[in-house]
Amino acid sequence: MRARQLLPAALALIVLAVLAGCANGSGLRVEGAEPASTPTPSVTTHGFAPGKNDRTATTPVPVTASLAQIRLKLLADKKLEPFFRTVLTRCSVVERCLTRGPTVNVMRSEHPQIVVIIHTLDDFVYGAVLMAIEPSGPRPVWSLRGERLKINASQQGDLVVESGIFAVDDKPCCPSVTRVEVYRWNGRQMIKLSSQDQKGD
Repeated sequence: MRARQLLPAALALIVLAVLAGCANGSGLRVEGAEPASTPTPSVTTHGFAPGKNDRTATTPVPVTASLAQIRLKLLADKKLEPFFRTVLTRCSVVERCLTRGPTVNVMRSEHPQIVVIIHTLDDFVYGAVLMAIEPSGPRPVWSLRGERLKINASQQGDLVVESGIFAVDDKPCCPSVTRVEVYRWNGRQMIKLSSQDQKGD
């Protein structure tokens, strides 16, 4: 009877001894385990001004400007292309001569820029301007004269500009050459990186 009472106690001691041995081996070892580490996010500064907050440098702060404000700012710019000035001066209904294009951040700044297309009433495009939309108001950054312009930002953050080049006998719908140009902000101004002409069908 006494042996039956001692047997479970002896078995319990054996099991504890085995588990203690495993704790120092490759079994259930937990001491010294590395705590789960939280990955540190990598931060890339895209701002061109030293000391600029990384969050604001990579996340443009939305600021709005109307086409009427943009028209007035362009007309006040002494460096505005003379033909653009003529079109904007004669334009009494802003939507008939200006169209808001894509919002971009080619300057990699705190505030975005927008492409504004200059055109006629029947949507024949004469050119475009790049406007920095800042809390103090819109500011012209760059302009380009060209026909049938299409402007978008590339994955690298450059501006890709397509324009039609018309020959003398081309129909108004169909320029014989499409020119593709790439422009990049160098910290002070937009510079042309490349230009390629593609002949139509």
